[in-house]
Amino acid sequence: MGTANGHSNGSHPSTDPAIYDEYHKAFGETPLPSKPEAWIQRATQAAEILAKDAAIREKENKSPFAEVSLLKSAGLTKVLGPQKYGGGGQGWDVAYKVIREVAKGDGSLGQLIGYHLLWSWTSAVVGTDEQNERIQKLIIENNYFVGGAVNPRDNDQTITDGGDHIIFNGFKHFNTGGVISDLTVLEGAYEGTDKHIFALAPTKQPAIVFLHDWDNVGLRLTESGSVKIEGVKVPWTDALGWDPETKAPLEHILKIPWATLLLPTIQLVFSNFYIGIALGALHFASAYTAKNTRPWPYTPSPAPSAMEEPYILQRYGSFLAHLRAAEALADVAGAKIAAVYQQHSAQRNITAAERGELAEWVASVKVVATDTALRVTSGVFETTGARATAAKVGLDRFWRDVRTHTLHDPVAYKEMELGRYLVQGRVPEPTWYT
Repeated sequence: MGTANGHSNGSHPSTDPAIYDEYHKAFGETPLPSKPEAWIQRATQAAEILAKDAAIREKENKSPFAEVSLLKSAGLTKVLGPQKYGGGGQGWDVAYKVIREVAKGDGSLGQLIGYHLLWSWTSAVVGTDEQNERIQKLIIENNYFVGGAVNPRDNDQTITDGGDHIIFNGFKHFNTGGVISDLTVLEGAYEGTDKHIFALAPTKQPAIVFLHDWDNVGLRLTESGSVKIEGVKVPWTDALGWDPETKAPLEHILKIPWATLLLPTIQLVFSNFYIGIALGALHFASAYTAKNTRPWPYTPSPAPSAMEEPYILQRYGSFLAHLRAAEALADVAGAKIAAVYQQHSAQRNITAAERGELAEWVASVKVVATDTALRVTSGVFETTGARATAAKVGLDRFWRDVRTHTLHDPVAYKEMELGRYLVQGRVPEPTWYT
């Protein structure tokens, strides 16, 4: 695979990594964390930096080169990487908590780090051992950020044979993180078949054209807009899980339950940044209440301050309880995914039933995280008051972020899956969303 350099995005407005120079220096002088708790603390530090001007930055909607450079400097992009290549060597249980922490400070960056970690992990699930080693070395030693042009509802990306390489052509409506990435995961159907191929390619090349059309109400800094793929060439040796000689999928890699694990893995990425965004809203709102909210005077027993207002305390208590429950459930599912990768990576011998059981734990988190995050991010306006709706406050960004991504795939279908699992004893068949 070729190397990639920092990706220029031409005249499109972007943030300058130099704005974080003092933090780049501080993180650069500190070794990577070695224990899970230290990784969480490192993520908290990055989140606190991002939170300082998150409301301003999301309104400006500039490509977040600076913000991603901060995640790189903090080492968070390497948390899952093999230690022999300079990575953190942590499991997905730790990675999910890192995602959650970053999302507390900036929901867009929580999504971006989550997607990066998932796409960086692609070769571990659908690649051969040799491909995975080579790709992990490339990503971690260069501290590359990985985006993905993988939207299963767009079926017009095709792959043709170019001799010793394959050629990608097509269009994707959504491409999270691509603009600010070093490498892009591409996916499409091989010509004349229904077989799909995943591969990584350097992002900075004329054949990858970003339209810079992401201007949605939430997660505004995720660069999730559309992209044209116009003749991207990738060596056959980089077609993940395919034999470059026979130009056919390797059944012992791609025709087993293991090859479908990316789906529950990324679904739990979603839930963790939902929870993180909601926690960020809760902390932001409670600080606002303490400083700015006035108690309601028209009651038989007026409270001396908003911090002693009974209904406000009740609301915050309910929000905190539900978020703690969501976090606990997410941690259980995260530990289960981490254990699967730790115990089965060598042999890839997870069964379909085990994979289905795992997916239902993840679905449970998705349902709870969606309901709780939407409830908290909209409900904090009741505890902060009418003045908190001012645009300059920035409290609305939390709800907008959660609402935007919780529409990714209907949570009602996760509830139906869980119902079938409970009542009929059926685990879900793997799909692009399960």
